[in-house]
Amino acid sequence: MTFDVHSLLIIALKSIIIYVFIILAIRLFGKKELAQLSVIDLVFILLISNSVQNAMVGADNSVLGGMAAATGLFVINYVFKWLLQKLPNFSKIVQGEEIMLIYKGKALPSHMDKAMITMDELCAAVREHGVEKIEDVSLAILEVDGNISVMSNDFKQQSSRKRRAHKAITKNN
Repeated sequence: MTFDVHSLLIIALKSIIIYVFIILAIRLFGKKELAQLSVIDLVFILLISNSVQNAMVGADNSVLGGMAAATGLFVINYVFKWLLQKLPNFSKIVQGEEIMLIYKGKALPSHMDKAMITMDELCAAVREHGVEKIEDVSLAILEVDGNISVMSNDFKQQSSRKRRAHKAITKNN
C-alpha cells in the first residue's frame, strides 16, 4: 500500500482550517443553549458536518485520509484548549463572555436579543431549574458553554435544606 504524505498533510491542514472556520462561525452567529439542542439546531449541525466533509478530505475517502483529517482535528482541538486555558483574552475572543438574562426577577430584553434567546426559551430554562416564574429568579446567566444558570430567590434556603439532608444521610451511614 502506498500513500502520499503530502496529500495527508494537506487533508490535516484543510481539516484544521474548517475547524477554525466553524468555531468562528458559531461565535459570530451566536450559540444559545448548546447543551440542549432543538431539532432545528441538530439538523443544522448534521448538515454543516456533511457540507464540510468534502472540503476536508476531498475525493480521498481512504482510512488514511480519514485518520489524517481526525489527526488534524485532534491537534487543533488540543491547541485551542491549551490556548483557552493559558490566555484569558483568547478565551474571551473565542468563547465570549457570560450574558446576564434575568436580574432580580426582571428579564433583560437587550441582553436576550444579544444572546438570541426568546422569552419562551428563557421561561423554559427557568422551569427546567425548578422555578415557576421569572419573577422568582434572582439571577439567570447564559454561560460561555451555552448553559443557562438560574439562581432563584429561595436558592439559599434550598441549598441549606440540601446540605442538612446530605449531612443527615451521611451521618446515618
